[in-house]
Amino acid sequence: CGKIGMGLTGFGVFFLFFGMMLFFDKALLAIGNILFVSGLSFVIGLERTFRFFFQRHKAKATSFFLGGVFVVLIGWPIIGVVLEIYGFFLLFRGFFPVAVGFIRRIPVLGSLLSLPGIRTVSVEPLVCTVLAFFILVFGWYFLALLMAGNFFFFKLRQNY
Repeated sequence: CGKIGMGLTGFGVFFLFFGMMLFFDKALLAIGNILFVSGLSFVIGLERTFRFFFQRHKAKATSFFLGGVFVVLIGWPIIGVVLEIYGFFLLFRGFFPVAVGFIRRIPVLGSLLSLPGIRTVSVEPLVCTVLAFFILVFGWYFLALLMAGNFFFFKLRQNY
């Protein structure tokens, strides 16, 4: 089940990324969400997935993440993805120190993270920096959509 779960999770991440690159395609984002959540449950098991998402101290994070999935499924992909990203960071912020420790063992990236000015930075500001980067990227992306006339609030519908 672990290999199937990794495959489902990988395809879920691929569909989510591809859906965002194609101007927040609703169908691709919905498929990506379903594959990601089902893949996660295959990897760690249904009971552990339920316990992970529905802990009392993770209620806010779970509501944002699963609320974002629901909002994408009902047809508002941009708002849903923003909610999902915020919920994802809240859910997995305890995993970021482990991820940074793993990245420090990778040859090229590890040497960059071991530089004197970067080594002393704690993980919490690093998470804030990554979150700010995503907000900046999405801001430019939304601006590009707005200028192209594809932003969902300003899209003009023509009836033929």
